[in-house]
Amino acid sequence: TMLAQIIRMVEQAHGSKLPIQAVVGKVTLWFVPAVMLAAVLTFLVWLVFGPSPALSFALVNAVAVLIIACPCAMGLATPTSIMVGTGRGAEMGVLFRKGEALQLLKDAKVVAVDKTGTLTEGRPVLTDLEIADGFDRNQVLAKVAAVESRSEHPIARAIVESAVEGGIALPTMTDFDSVTGMGVRATVDGARVEVGADRFMRELGLDVGSFARTAERLGNEGKSPLYAAIDGRLAAIIAVADPIKSSTPAAIAALHQLGLKVAMITGDNARTAQAIAKQLGIDEVVAEVLPEGKVEAVRRLKASHGQIAYVGDGINDAPALAEADVGLAIGTGTDVAVESADVVLMSGNLQGVPNAIALSKATIGNIRQNLFWAFGYNTALIPVAAGVLYPAYGVLLSPIFAAGAMALSSVFVLGNALRLRRFQPPLAADTAH
Repeated sequence: TMLAQIIRMVEQAHGSKLPIQAVVGKVTLWFVPAVMLAAVLTFLVWLVFGPSPALSFALVNAVAVLIIACPCAMGLATPTSIMVGTGRGAEMGVLFRKGEALQLLKDAKVVAVDKTGTLTEGRPVLTDLEIADGFDRNQVLAKVAAVESRSEHPIARAIVESAVEGGIALPTMTDFDSVTGMGVRATVDGARVEVGADRFMRELGLDVGSFARTAERLGNEGKSPLYAAIDGRLAAIIAVADPIKSSTPAAIAALHQLGLKVAMITGDNARTAQAIAKQLGIDEVVAEVLPEGKVEAVRRLKASHGQIAYVGDGINDAPALAEADVGLAIGTGTDVAVESADVVLMSGNLQGVPNAIALSKATIGNIRQNLFWAFGYNTALIPVAAGVLYPAYGVLLSPIFAAGAMALSSVFVLGNALRLRRFQPPLAADTAH
C-alpha cells in the first residue's frame, strides 16, 4: 500500500548514513586515541610534578579528561539531525528514500524538470476552436470529435472530451484513415472530414492563411495549432494544450530565490517549449528530446552547470532520475519513476522541490552546528580537566562536574537537532495537498 511505502522510505532515510558521517568517523578514529594519550600524559605529569597526594590528583584528573572528552555528542550530532530532518520532510510531503540525497540536494546548482506531468497537468485540454465563416461551431466540433474518437492520442482524447463535456452527441463515422505524420480523415454523416497540421491542409490544396494571425498567437502561447477541413473547405483552427499546474510559477520563483537555475527538458518543438519557458521564467530549455535522449541532456547540463537535481514523473524519466546527482519523483507519477528517485514529492507538484532543497540546507547546517559544538566543547574542556588552570588559579575540574558537562553537550546537540521540527518551508501554504 502507499502507506506501507511511505513508512518504508522514512525508515530507510532514518537509518541511512550521510557522506559527512564518514568525515566524522575519520576524525573520531584519531580523536579517541588522542584523548587516551592526553589522559595518560595528564596522569604522568600529575604523578611526577603534582602536589601530595600525587597519585590521587593524577587519577582524578586523568579520569576527568576521559569523562569530559567522551564523544557521545559527536556520535549524536549527525543521526539526530537526520532523524528530525527526514521526519519534518515527511510531514511536508517530501520523502527522502536515500539519506545521501539530504546532503547532496543542498549542493545542486541547477534543477532540470520534465514538462509533461511535472510543470503541467499531464492531461491536454481543448483551449481554442475558431470557426471559419459559414460553419457552425457545435457541428464542426461534433464532426472533428467523431473522427478523433478512433484515435488514442492525448490530443484526440482532449477534443473528444471537450465535445462530450459540452453535451454534443458524436455522429456516425466511417472510412477512418490515419495519414502518418499528417493527420486523420473519415466520413461523418456523409461529409468528408480531415483533421491535421498545416502541412496536411496544404497537401489537400487548402490555404490556411485566413487563420495566420490566430496561428501566430497560438504559437506564442506555446500551443500547436491543428486545422479541420469539411468537404474540401477549411472549417476551423483548433488548439489543444497541456495546462500549466497552478502551483508551478510559485515553485520556480522559489527555486530562483534559492539561487538555482531551472532547466526544462521536453519532447515539444522548440517554439512551444520557448513560449512556456518565457511564461514561467525558466532559464534554459532543452527541446525536441526523445525519451532516450533525456539521460544525455542531464549529462550535458551536469557538465555545464555542476551538480544537478532532476524532477520527473513518468516511465521515460526513470533513467534521467537515476543519472542525476539527485532524482526527485512526483509522487503521483509512475511506480518506476518513484523507485528510480532519491526523493519522492507526495504533493504531486513542483512546490516540494524548493522545500526539499531548503530542508537539505537547514539539516546540513544543523549537523555542522552540532559537530562544531561537540568537537569544540570537548577540545576546549580537555585542558581544563587536565588541570591547566591549577597553577594560576588553584582550580580543578571534578569528575562529577566533568560528567555533568559531558551530558550537557549531548543535551545541547539533541536540543539543537530538535529545532529542525520548527523548520518552515518556503512554500508552506501549498504543501498540504
